[in-house]
Amino acid sequence: MLGYRNPQATANFINRWRVHAGIRSIAADRAYSTRVIFSGGATSGGAAEARLMADYAKSALEFDGTVFLEDRSATTWENVTNVIPLLEDVDRIKIASQPAHALKARAYLRRQRPDLAKKLVRADDYRPGEWTVVKPLLALYGLWTLRGLTADERKISL
Repeated sequence: MLGYRNPQATANFINRWRVHAGIRSIAADRAYSTRVIFSGGATSGGAAEARLMADYAKSALEFDGTVFLEDRSATTWENVTNVIPLLEDVDRIKIASQPAHALKARAYLRRQRPDLAKKLVRADDYRPGEWTVVKPLLALYGLWTLRGLTADERKISL
């Protein structure tokens, strides 16, 4: 799960939503041997986004599965770079975030490690009706952040 700027002492709304999307992505597969990697460093001098998301998953969602923290990254590129060592031996990879952000991270994984990108599967991070009020703004922002990707990298299918 990829973090989002979090200057407060607890997970903000966006990070809480990303945790929900990630945890439901596990539940959808009933994958009991899943490892969850929370990725994101401290962006405002406080706690690392990864730590805040992990704490939220454990306390609010009662997640008791295997958790790894990557708490140094400050960008999506760094999120991907820094979790690669934790992905070397996995069978499948799901990236949970907002859909456009996850697409960007999948493209970055394809650029950095095409061999690992072959293990990508879809996370349950998009559901019709979620974010209805702000979805147009998120879509515009997502398109703006994806402007550096090639046409092939912007394809949704894996």
